[in-house]
Amino acid sequence: MSLINKELTDKNLYTLEIGVDKDTFEAAVNRAYKKNVGKINVPGFRKGKAPRVVIEKMYGKGVFYEDAINDCIPGAFEPAVKEAGLDIVGRPDFDVKSVDENGLVLTVKVYVKPEVKIADYLGVEAVRDEKAVNDADVEAEIQRDLERNARTVDVTDRPAEMGDTVVIDFDGSVDGVHFDGGKAEGHELKLGSGQFIPGFEEQIVGKSIGDSFDVNVTFPETYHEKTLAGKAAVFAVKLHAIKKQELPALDDEFAKDVSEFDTLDAYRADKKAKMEERNKNAADSQFEENVMLAVIGKMEADIPECMFEAETENFLRDYDNRLRMQGLDLNTYFKYTGMNLDSMRAQLRPQAEQQVKLRLALEKIAELEDVKVTEEEIAAEYKRMAEAYNMPEEEVRKIAEEDGVRNDLRVKAAAELVKKNAVATAPAPVKKVTPKKALAKKATDAAEGEKAPAKKPAAKKTAAKKTAAKAEGEAEQNVEKPVKKTAAKKTATKKTATKKTEE
Repeated sequence: MSLINKELTDKNLYTLEIGVDKDTFEAAVNRAYKKNVGKINVPGFRKGKAPRVVIEKMYGKGVFYEDAINDCIPGAFEPAVKEAGLDIVGRPDFDVKSVDENGLVLTVKVYVKPEVKIADYLGVEAVRDEKAVNDADVEAEIQRDLERNARTVDVTDRPAEMGDTVVIDFDGSVDGVHFDGGKAEGHELKLGSGQFIPGFEEQIVGKSIGDSFDVNVTFPETYHEKTLAGKAAVFAVKLHAIKKQELPALDDEFAKDVSEFDTLDAYRADKKAKMEERNKNAADSQFEENVMLAVIGKMEADIPECMFEAETENFLRDYDNRLRMQGLDLNTYFKYTGMNLDSMRAQLRPQAEQQVKLRLALEKIAELEDVKVTEEEIAAEYKRMAEAYNMPEEEVRKIAEEDGVRNDLRVKAAAELVKKNAVATAPAPVKKVTPKKALAKKATDAAEGEKAPAKKPAAKKTAAKKTAAKAEGEAEQNVEKPVKKTAAKKTATKKTATKKTEE
């Protein structure tokens, strides 16, 4: 077997010509004969006993060539690619140039990794936005703890209110005709949850236990059941019970019940610390992603389409594996979501493209920075993989080739190098939206100014200041004095300081 020719026929596309010698091909044909002879009937011979020469004379010289060619491809292709020095991506496209008893010549088209250019990757700027935790955030978190530990109690001394859970029977009809799914008994409904058709829950408010009443609603035009969409409906309702959540008292005893702390103050301080840690981790994670996106933006490469397609299929397989771990599969998932393979691929494609670009960029950085990986690091990685997959390390080494593991570690080290040298920047300030009333007032003032006679320069300056102040949202108050520059500066400084604190 030998590489006959290597030719760059298109951008990142090589065509290789590979030869398989006579003896190697003859051995493959003989293996194909032994594999298939038992399936071939030849008159005068017991099944499976016909000589190869007789079968070839009866069915043609090339009767076993297809299986023989497929047998030869792996052993011919891999050495040829190594000899050509190509780093191929995607699936090779094989064709037979010639085949006979003298041997086999294959042509194969292969895409290779593109040439990557990247510069200024150390010191890239990326936004890091860590949200501050204020007292209102902490109290909202504590409120959720209170609700999780609330108990449900029966209400018997008042009508139903929003937020209550009611137990009802209902029977719906449209034009006097009952419809499927419109009837239930003993149904629990939390008022205000939006679980039912708009307007339904509100009509239960004010009703008391034992009341029977009609609820009149109209199905939305976009309702999933087309026969009911846009139709007016009447539900006969009977209210059986009213329940509400009773929150525990927010005191030291509550803190002891839901945490390891003895006092409410200590519990509250711990809540704040954990929220700050959570926000920090979220900011770090987003910053890392922003850094990687910035690195992608520094890269130049003409990437073959097959790389994006292959990565999309990898994502699809991973998604299917995760579904199977949850007792589902893609077909079941598609039934629930209305998706199909094509729409799923389209959904995964942007993430796959980003992953391909990032990998190429980091591989190039590892090359430019001459990143080294030690044998100890490789051994530690195999150990980590064995523990993660709950497999013997020897089995992991058979599945994951050392060159691949080494390259993965180099890419990881390159990513750490980039992150270490990245520069965190503050998020862009949120633009202040001018209220519509201020804009309208500004337009009116401008129109009136065109009609009004010219005033002294000082008066014009004051009017301009007044209009500017109104355009910033202060127009609703009848400002009669121009805003002083010092006051404006102080306000701006205060806003800036507040923003820095929030960040």
